Amino acid sequence: MQPALSFQSNGQAIQAHEYAYQACADQAAPDAAHHPVVIIGAGPVGLSLAIDLAQRGQRVVLLDNDHRLSTGSRAICFAKRTLEVWDRLGVGDAMCAKGVEWSVGRVFFGEQPLYTFNLLPEPGHERPAFINLQQYYAEAYLAVRAAQLPNIEIRWKNTVSSLTQTAQATQATPGVRLGIDTPDGPYSIQASWVVACDGSRSPTRTLLGESSHGQVFRDRFLIADVRMQADFPAERWFWFDPPFHPRQSVLLHRQPDGVWRIDFQLGWDANPDEEKKLENIKPRVDAMMQQALGHTVPFELEWASVYTFACLRMDQFRHGRILFAGDSAHGVSPFGARGANSGVQDADNLGWKLDLVLRGEAPATLLDSYASEREMAADENILNSTRATDFITPKSEVSRLFRDATLSLARDHGFARKLVNSGRLSVPSTLRGSPLNTADVDAWEGAMVPGAPAADAPLLVHGQAGWLLRQLPDAFVLLVFGNVPRGLEALGLPVVAIGPGSPCVDAQGLATRRYDAHAGAVYLLRPDQHVVARWRQPSVEPIRAALRKAQGAIA
Repeated sequence: MQPALSFQSNGQAIQAHEYAYQACADQAAPDAAHHPVVIIGAGPVGLSLAIDLAQRGQRVVLLDNDHRLSTGSRAICFAKRTLEVWDRLGVGDAMCAKGVEWSVGRVFFGEQPLYTFNLLPEPGHERPAFINLQQYYAEAYLAVRAAQLPNIEIRWKNTVSSLTQTAQATQATPGVRLGIDTPDGPYSIQASWVVACDGSRSPTRTLLGESSHGQVFRDRFLIADVRMQADFPAERWFWFDPPFHPRQSVLLHRQPDGVWRIDFQLGWDANPDEEKKLENIKPRVDAMMQQALGHTVPFELEWASVYTFACLRMDQFRHGRILFAGDSAHGVSPFGARGANSGVQDADNLGWKLDLVLRGEAPATLLDSYASEREMAADENILNSTRATDFITPKSEVSRLFRDATLSLARDHGFARKLVNSGRLSVPSTLRGSPLNTADVDAWEGAMVPGAPAADAPLLVHGQAGWLLRQLPDAFVLLVFGNVPRGLEALGLPVVAIGPGSPCVDAQGLATRRYDAHAGAVYLLRPDQHVVARWRQPSVEPIRAALRKAQGAIA
């Protein structure tokens, strides 16, 4: 089962579980109507991208072949960086209010605890390391936000059946022609750009004759979402080879509404249909609770699924005027929560670039940087996911002996804990090799290198408690520490100054420390809050050159 979801939007109650199909004006048009952007797939990635573009003033048509939110909780772990992106889209507060915050994880070997880790041990961050929130809730908050924006049109039960790219030689304006099937029959539209966010089985990818490549893992896992009143804390618990599930692994997460995600490794020979039956799930859950709590707890089964997984990606994320984002472009195992989080980062990377191209303020080649940056990020996620999977599911007795020896040593030795891999949890990619970066000319310390996502920090804003990332506009911006250097106004960029005499004061010193920013330091940040360049004592021309490079070097 799945709860009926009700939200408020502009004072109007919205039932967000299912959406009625409605015919659109394009279906009766004598010629194919033109749209600047068509997004395929109304999941978390497609909705995030649509909202981003709409907030920048672009008109968006969002097509989905279904008419409801996702079933089952599916993705549940949303990382700090994703929450910061959603803050800019107007949904972060609601997500965090509903979600279960956590930063602590515990690792067990057999029946004994190995160690505890904290993913956000330092203070001074607005958002937690993670929240757990069922995907249907995340989609619902995004769908409600999309409904508040008049330049987004969501068309439910609109299935893309054909895609044809039109070149400059055949049409005045190049673009994509889409054939769409609906309950009322087919129709066609034209789009300047199409973004496929239609999931791991991506029909768009199939229509183009493209495929994903990588490794498929020969193992099966059971997801059981159960509703119960249990005393587990809001932490991530992971067992290697527990006595209640020997020679396998188990993962436990707390979700809202008294729902718990339990992930049981089953082995390749498990029968998926049998394993999903309540009579087979109940003994596993009871045994886990008896081990962890000393007693069992009554529970209701909300959702069950048996899955295998793969680490795959398309060779290229851009194909002319069709771009791929999220699971349609890349897929990883669930260990580390890198799937949905990396997809939202895809949308965050693409939105501002597509906006500049549509406005004629950047060449279409800027979108090549979307492909190269997010392909690099996908490779990083796949590498981490593959290593985690190999450690969790050893494929030979020698591999198992090595893993178990590492786990035994990890109880008492810190070096061994660094080798234990129950899933390296999602962190944002630092885009070190991006063609949009400008290399440092000064000496710096810390993590805020060109390509890094901007770190948050507490500030006093007009004398009130605030946060650094909340002060940054959705545009290229100069972050200045101390007095604003003369001449910067000639660049026409917004400036956020931190220091005495400015609205923003670093009262705790954390912003200065995290950015290694002595008085006079200037950072150039992208609209997605990644660092473009930084200078100790800049003049106008180096900043102008770095800005032009980050915008695709258009005059």
